[in-house]
Amino acid sequence: MALVSINPATGKLIRRYRELSVRNQAAAAERAHKAFLDWRRVSFARRARVLRAAAAILRRNLNAHAKLMTSEMGKPLAQARAEVEKSALGCDYYAKHASALLAEEHPTGSPRNSFVTFQPIGVVLAVMPWNFPYWQVFRAAAPAIMAGNTVLLKHASSVCGCALAIESVFSKAGLPAGVFQTLLVSSGRVPALITNPRVQAVTLTGSGAAGRQTAALAGGALKKCVLELGGSDPYVILADADLDLAAEVCASTRLINSGQSCIAAKRFIVVDKVRAEFERRFTARMAARKVGPPMKSGCDVGPLARADLREELHIQVRKSLRGGARLLLGGHPLPGPGWFYEPTVLTDVRPGIPAYDEELFGPVAAIIPVRDKAEAIAVANDSPFGLGAAVFTRNRRRGREIAAKELEAGVACVNTFVRSDPSLPFGGVKQSGFGRELGSFGIREFVNIKTVLMA
Repeated sequence: MALVSINPATGKLIRRYRELSVRNQAAAAERAHKAFLDWRRVSFARRARVLRAAAAILRRNLNAHAKLMTSEMGKPLAQARAEVEKSALGCDYYAKHASALLAEEHPTGSPRNSFVTFQPIGVVLAVMPWNFPYWQVFRAAAPAIMAGNTVLLKHASSVCGCALAIESVFSKAGLPAGVFQTLLVSSGRVPALITNPRVQAVTLTGSGAAGRQTAALAGGALKKCVLELGGSDPYVILADADLDLAAEVCASTRLINSGQSCIAAKRFIVVDKVRAEFERRFTARMAARKVGPPMKSGCDVGPLARADLREELHIQVRKSLRGGARLLLGGHPLPGPGWFYEPTVLTDVRPGIPAYDEELFGPVAAIIPVRDKAEAIAVANDSPFGLGAAVFTRNRRRGREIAAKELEAGVACVNTFVRSDPSLPFGGVKQSGFGRELGSFGIREFVNIKTVLMA
């Protein structure tokens, strides 16, 4: 079977890749296990040198990596450059802090001659998506490798070039053979990888359906898994919000990565007192964003990554309009080559239509009217998802209270947009998954938290 990479801005074939055979797939898992037996004994200092070298290689070839990313999945080039730099930052963070994050601990009140140590567990399978093809991989691989594990990458079939380029970065950085391997396989091969006895844990970023299948397989094999799944992030606009700030931040985060981000704002929950004014300012900013070829300077919104994704998004928009939503902007695929969709704003969004109930993975914003703060919080939490959320208010104390205690999400923000940072835990609740990546919590997901008692 061939895996196909297609330029979403033109619809033209970039390259076909031959899928790895079942035998070679099993052999790769065996190599990863054998590499682990040596890598787990390597010092933090030596591991850190490899990750710092990887960061330097990424920065030295930043434009080449960014252009590859843009050609394979359509991300605007400026955003692709930023993603490469963020991947380098992730390597630097764990190179600097991993030894401290995994240092032995002496818990308060524990027996005198006891301690807790954090030891690597073995081969980690990383099943990664196409929308952030570098950052998603590095945020999973950097902590796993620094902890002493080895990694098998099953990347999205549409970004095979990125997957191979990442493997090359690690190889050039001096990572021993077998510690990080890219496996060019289709989704149908993932179950065999999860259940392979050499694989000890799985991390997946993807859809709810993929998450449920992964959790079932990993659970059946008694293997740890971390799942970062979909999101329908609510942004609550209260009556005392700075509307210019809210409109600008909301438009920017709704259109980041052309709207194809799990943590992009998707539902804008606005109290009636300021709804008309917010709609005016927000719609103007959405309309001002430039849609076009993602390699071109000044492009804000590129194409969707695949033709089927654009068709699915348009079906959701049409159903929402038939269900009572009102169109303020856009609402159609753009003509010509590529899979472009115009920035779109829907208002009067109510329960029972896709714009309220489902994740819209593209440049479509849903404005949901509410009477007051209490209803706004209730609507924000009225979702099967719980990845990110934000609230806009001039009252910082109230905003802090809402973000910390009332919004059901793994990341909650006040007067700013949801994003990940190498130093902070990232993940969701409810149908957005479980477990955490990044920070101290992320690096400890795939280690043996071992108690040692001494006489």
